[in-house]
Amino acid sequence: NGKEKELSGGDPATTNNRMEMKAVIEALKAMKKPCHVKIHSDSALIINAMTKGWIENWQKKGWRKADKKPVENKELWEEMLAAMKPHKVSWVKVKGHSGLELNERVDQLAVAESLKLKMKN
Repeated sequence: NGKEKELSGGDPATTNNRMEMKAVIEALKAMKKPCHVKIHSDSALIINAMTKGWIENWQKKGWRKADKKPVENKELWEEMLAAMKPHKVSWVKVKGHSGLELNERVDQLAVAESLKLKMKN
């Protein structure tokens, strides 16, 4: 319906990939009812997992990658899939740090959350 809502958060003991995944999960969970969702991300890992069949292959192989190593952050991938279930989700790859207004805003929010966490320690 075109409504926008800003969400942000942080975790002192995490990685960039985990936070990118958590952002998608929390955005999907914030939807009040099933809807069409277009997720724009500069995370190649998330975009490729969702658009190139990686996640389906990982599931078929018992959450193992082509090199037989376990998929990292399996619990977050599963949480993301569960959060996607009620929605029709499409994925758009955007280039990071390329001046795109909303991508730059996300970076600002991430930096602000990181600074908040640093000030607590």
